[in-house]
Amino acid sequence: MPDFGIYGMNIAHFRQLIKPWMLPIAMVIGMIFHSAIESVQFLAPYLIFIMLLITFCKVNPRELRFGKLSWILLAVQMIGGIGVYFALLPISSALAEGAFICVFCPTATAAPVITGMLGGSVTRVAMYSIISNVAVALTAPALFEYMGGESLGGSVTFVQGFATICAKVGPLIILPLLTAFILKAVAPKAHHAIATHQSLSFYIWAISLIIVVGKSVSFVMREPSGAVPTMIAIASAALIVCIIQFIIGRKIGRCFGDPVAGAQGLAQKNTVLAIWMSLNFLSPISSVGPASYILWQNTINSAQIYFKTRREAKQ
Repeated sequence: MPDFGIYGMNIAHFRQLIKPWMLPIAMVIGMIFHSAIESVQFLAPYLIFIMLLITFCKVNPRELRFGKLSWILLAVQMIGGIGVYFALLPISSALAEGAFICVFCPTATAAPVITGMLGGSVTRVAMYSIISNVAVALTAPALFEYMGGESLGGSVTFVQGFATICAKVGPLIILPLLTAFILKAVAPKAHHAIATHQSLSFYIWAISLIIVVGKSVSFVMREPSGAVPTMIAIASAALIVCIIQFIIGRKIGRCFGDPVAGAQGLAQKNTVLAIWMSLNFLSPISSVGPASYILWQNTINSAQIYFKTRREAKQ
């Protein structure tokens, strides 16, 4: 008879070793096979839905409320985005828009997943993800119209812009949350089974990351060579605002006893939505900001997971 106990331990040990490197591996795969990614791009929303459903099964409905942490993070996101835009506008409108969208962009739908892995409050980040995305949907049309580019004031009305952004964001956040609560009420055993397998969401996120990175690389490679200096400047600005947001978010979160939730809530961005908004409502080249932000935020996330795993291994 084979020793499945030892086999199981080997598998668990391998997963423990590979986990800190999963996000970098996913990004490299996306870069290398970017030309083949387009055929599977349609899978991304489904993967995100499943990933969030697994994560939200861990959320207690009674704990869902908007606290002071959410409102402070939202103020930093909104005011900070506008402040960055006006600070960089005298240098370049494309640079200003690229940095702006990296701050103004709402919290990533995957933020609760990484937060849970790092030991932060999934509930807090889930709630901030909702309010962050709703706030962007409410304010984005007016801001984009003011900034110009592919203005919403042209072929798209305010109501149409609001509806389009809500349609992009709403189902990916609200439906998994509602599904998790319905499962808890009508199928508690299934809900418990999903809630106790949280590690699956991480690997689903890694697959989603391959698709997102591949799509971003394909876009950047289609840009003319003359735009390279501007793209480098935008990517550099994205790196700076990414680091600053992680630092500020951690400091704000520490005041509420949850630095992880503060950092991930403020700094981990819905880059897929940001790229879409840049391409449709701002200067298209500004999308290099959120495209490069994918690399920056996931490099930081990978480092955080790596060091947390090392600390746990030493205990």
